[in-house]
Amino acid sequence: MRHLREGRKLSRTASHRRALMRNLATALFERERIETTLAKAKETRRVAERLITYAKRGDLHSRRLVARDIQDAEIVKKLFDTIAPWYATRPGGYTRVLRTRARLGDAGEMAVLELVKSAEQKSADRRAREDAAKTKEKAKEAKAAKAEKEKDSKEPEDREKEVKGKHVDSREAKSKESRGLKRLGRAFGKGKRGGE
Repeated sequence: MRHLREGRKLSRTASHRRALMRNLATALFERERIETTLAKAKETRRVAERLITYAKRGDLHSRRLVARDIQDAEIVKKLFDTIAPWYATRPGGYTRVLRTRARLGDAGEMAVLELVKSAEQKSADRRAREDAAKTKEKAKEAKAAKAEKEKDSKEPEDREKEVKGKHVDSREAKSKESRGLKRLGRAFGKGKRGGE
Protein backbone atom coordinates (compact mmCIF):
# COMPACT_ATOMS: atom_id res chain seq x y z
CA MET A 1 0.00 0.00 0.00
CA ARG A 2 1.11 3.56 -0.76
CA HIS A 3 0.11 5.10 2.55
CA LEU A 4 1.84 8.48 3.07
CA ARG A 5 3.85 8.07 -0.14
CA GLU A 6 3.21 11.43 -1.70
CA GLY A 7 4.09 12.58 -5.20
CA ARG A 8 3.86 11.00 -8.62
CA LYS A 9 6.57 8.82 -10.12
CA LEU A 10 5.69 9.78 -13.72
CA SER A 11 7.25 6.53 -15.01
CA ARG A 12 10.75 7.91 -14.44
CA THR A 13 13.72 7.25 -12.21
CA ALA A 14 14.35 9.64 -9.33
CA SER A 15 17.15 11.50 -11.15
CA HIS A 16 15.12 11.79 -14.38
CA ARG A 17 12.10 13.00 -12.44
CA ARG A 18 14.16 15.63 -10.61
CA ALA A 19 15.68 16.88 -13.88
CA LEU A 20 12.21 17.06 -15.45
CA MET A 21 10.84 19.12 -12.55
CA ARG A 22 13.82 21.49 -12.71
CA ASN A 23 13.40 21.99 -16.46
CA LEU A 24 9.64 22.58 -16.22
CA ALA A 25 10.06 25.03 -13.33
CA THR A 26 12.75 26.92 -15.27
CA ALA A 27 10.47 27.11 -18.32
CA LEU A 28 7.59 28.32 -16.14
CA PHE A 29 9.63 31.17 -14.65
CA GLU A 30 11.04 32.09 -18.06
CA ARG A 31 7.74 32.11 -20.00
CA GLU A 32 5.29 32.52 -17.07
CA ARG A 33 2.95 29.98 -18.74
CA ILE A 34 3.60 26.44 -20.04
CA GLU A 35 1.49 23.58 -21.38
CA THR A 36 2.22 20.02 -20.27
CA THR A 37 0.34 16.95 -19.09
CA LEU A 38 -1.93 17.32 -16.09
CA ALA A 39 0.16 15.05 -13.85
CA LYS A 40 3.40 16.87 -14.70
CA ALA A 41 1.72 20.25 -14.16
CA LYS A 42 0.51 19.25 -10.70
CA GLU A 43 3.97 18.01 -9.72
CA THR A 44 5.73 21.05 -11.16
CA ARG A 45 3.37 23.31 -9.22
CA ARG A 46 4.74 21.91 -5.93
CA VAL A 47 8.36 22.61 -6.96
CA ALA A 48 7.63 26.06 -8.41
CA GLU A 49 5.69 27.28 -5.38
CA ARG A 50 8.48 26.17 -3.04
CA LEU A 51 11.02 28.07 -5.16
CA ILE A 52 8.86 31.22 -5.15
CA THR A 53 8.61 31.01 -1.35
CA TYR A 54 12.42 30.86 -1.15
CA ALA A 55 12.64 33.84 -3.50
CA LYS A 56 10.26 35.86 -1.29
CA ARG A 57 12.76 35.52 1.57
CA GLY A 58 15.40 37.14 -0.61
CA ASP A 59 18.49 36.24 1.45
CA LEU A 60 21.70 34.62 0.21
CA HIS A 61 20.85 31.18 1.53
CA SER A 62 17.50 31.22 -0.28
CA ARG A 63 19.23 32.34 -3.49
CA ARG A 64 21.61 29.37 -3.23
CA LEU A 65 18.75 26.95 -2.57
CA VAL A 66 16.94 28.23 -5.68
CA ALA A 67 20.14 28.17 -7.77
CA ARG A 68 20.49 24.49 -6.90
CA ASP A 69 17.36 23.75 -8.94
CA ILE A 70 17.26 26.64 -11.44
CA GLN A 71 20.58 26.40 -13.30
CA ASP A 72 20.16 29.57 -15.39
CA ALA A 73 21.44 32.68 -13.56
CA GLU A 74 19.20 35.04 -15.55
CA ILE A 75 16.08 33.08 -14.55
CA VAL A 76 17.18 33.13 -10.89
CA LYS A 77 17.61 36.91 -11.13
CA LYS A 78 14.17 37.26 -12.74
CA LEU A 79 12.62 35.09 -10.01
CA PHE A 80 14.11 37.15 -7.17
CA ASP A 81 13.83 40.62 -8.72
CA THR A 82 10.59 40.41 -10.71
CA ILE A 83 8.41 37.42 -9.81
CA ALA A 84 8.84 37.27 -6.01
CA PRO A 85 7.70 40.90 -5.45
CA TRP A 86 4.40 40.09 -7.20
CA TYR A 87 3.55 37.77 -4.31
CA ALA A 88 4.94 39.77 -1.38
CA THR A 89 1.55 39.84 0.38
CA ARG A 90 0.21 36.53 -0.94
CA PRO A 91 0.57 33.52 1.40
CA GLY A 92 0.88 30.75 -1.21
CA GLY A 93 -1.10 29.79 -4.29
CA TYR A 94 1.27 31.42 -6.76
CA THR A 95 0.42 29.13 -9.68
CA ARG A 96 -2.72 27.93 -11.43
CA VAL A 97 -3.40 24.66 -13.29
CA LEU A 98 -6.04 24.81 -16.05
CA ARG A 99 -7.10 21.67 -17.90
CA THR A 100 -7.09 22.28 -21.64
CA ARG A 101 -7.56 19.30 -23.97
CA ALA A 102 -6.91 15.64 -24.71
CA ARG A 103 -3.64 15.29 -26.61
CA LEU A 104 -3.90 13.86 -30.12
CA GLY A 105 -2.22 10.49 -30.42
CA ASP A 106 -2.56 9.13 -26.90
CA ALA A 107 -5.44 11.23 -25.49
CA GLY A 108 -3.25 12.34 -22.58
CA GLU A 109 -4.93 15.00 -20.47
CA MET A 110 -3.15 18.32 -21.08
CA ALA A 111 -3.07 21.36 -18.81
CA VAL A 112 -1.66 24.87 -18.69
CA LEU A 113 0.46 25.79 -15.69
CA GLU A 114 0.75 29.55 -15.23
CA LEU A 115 1.81 32.10 -12.66
CA VAL A 116 -1.13 33.88 -11.03
CA LYS A 117 -1.15 37.61 -11.78
CA SER A 118 -3.19 40.48 -10.41
CA ALA A 119 -5.53 42.53 -12.58
CA GLU A 120 -3.01 45.40 -12.67
CA GLN A 121 -0.26 43.07 -13.91
CA LYS A 122 -2.53 41.66 -16.60
CA SER A 123 -3.49 45.11 -17.85
CA ALA A 124 0.17 46.20 -17.84
CA ASP A 125 1.12 43.08 -19.83
CA ARG A 126 -1.69 43.75 -22.30
CA ARG A 127 -0.53 47.36 -22.74
CA ALA A 128 3.04 46.22 -23.26
CA ARG A 129 1.93 43.69 -25.92
CA GLU A 130 -0.17 46.32 -27.70
CA ASP A 131 2.70 48.83 -27.65
CA ALA A 132 5.09 46.20 -29.01
CA ALA A 133 2.61 45.35 -31.80
CA LYS A 134 2.22 49.04 -32.72
CA THR A 135 5.99 49.54 -32.76
CA LYS A 136 6.42 46.47 -34.93
CA GLU A 137 3.73 47.67 -37.35
CA LYS A 138 5.32 51.14 -37.60
CA ALA A 139 8.73 49.59 -38.28
CA LYS A 140 7.20 47.39 -40.98
CA GLU A 141 5.53 50.39 -42.65
CA ALA A 142 8.76 52.41 -42.50
CA LYS A 143 10.69 49.53 -44.02
CA ALA A 144 8.16 49.19 -46.85
CA ALA A 145 8.27 52.95 -47.53
CA LYS A 146 12.06 52.90 -47.57
CA ALA A 147 12.11 49.94 -49.98
CA GLU A 148 9.65 51.75 -52.27
CA LYS A 149 11.77 54.91 -52.19
CA GLU A 150 14.95 52.96 -53.00
CA LYS A 151 13.18 51.19 -55.85
CA ASP A 152 12.10 54.52 -57.37
CA SER A 153 15.60 55.99 -57.10
CA LYS A 154 17.31 52.92 -58.61
CA GLU A 155 15.14 52.56 -61.72
CA PRO A 156 17.19 54.87 -64.08
CA GLU A 157 20.46 53.25 -62.96
CA ASP A 158 19.02 49.78 -63.52
CA ARG A 159 17.99 50.70 -67.07
CA GLU A 160 21.54 51.87 -67.89
CA LYS A 161 22.96 48.65 -66.47
CA GLU A 162 20.52 46.59 -68.51
CA VAL A 163 21.58 48.34 -71.74
CA LYS A 164 25.27 47.92 -70.93
CA GLY A 165 24.61 44.33 -69.88
CA LYS A 166 23.06 43.53 -73.26
CA HIS A 167 26.19 44.73 -75.06
CA VAL A 168 28.41 42.73 -72.76
CA ASP A 169 26.21 39.65 -73.12
CA SER A 170 26.31 39.84 -76.93
CA ARG A 171 30.14 40.08 -76.86
CA GLU A 172 30.35 37.09 -74.54
CA ALA A 173 27.99 35.10 -76.75
CA LYS A 174 30.13 35.86 -79.86
CA SER A 175 33.34 34.80 -78.11
CA LYS A 176 31.72 31.58 -76.90
CA GLU A 177 30.44 30.88 -80.39
CA SER A 178 33.89 31.39 -81.95
CA ARG A 179 35.47 29.09 -79.34
CA GLY A 180 32.90 26.44 -80.12
CA LEU A 181 33.66 26.66 -83.85
CA LYS A 182 37.39 26.32 -83.20
CA ARG A 183 36.75 23.17 -81.17
CA LEU A 184 34.63 21.76 -83.98
CA GLY A 185 37.39 22.54 -86.48
CA ARG A 186 39.95 20.70 -84.38
CA ALA A 187 37.64 17.74 -84.02
CA PHE A 188 37.35 17.39 -87.81
CA GLY A 189 41.07 17.80 -88.48
CA LYS A 190 41.07 21.47 -89.45
CA GLY A 191 42.81 24.31 -87.67
CA LYS A 192 46.26 24.73 -86.22
CA ARG A 193 46.92 21.19 -85.06
CA GLY A 194 44.65 19.38 -87.47
CA GLY A 195 45.75 17.42 -90.51
CA GLU A 196 47.97 20.11 -92.04
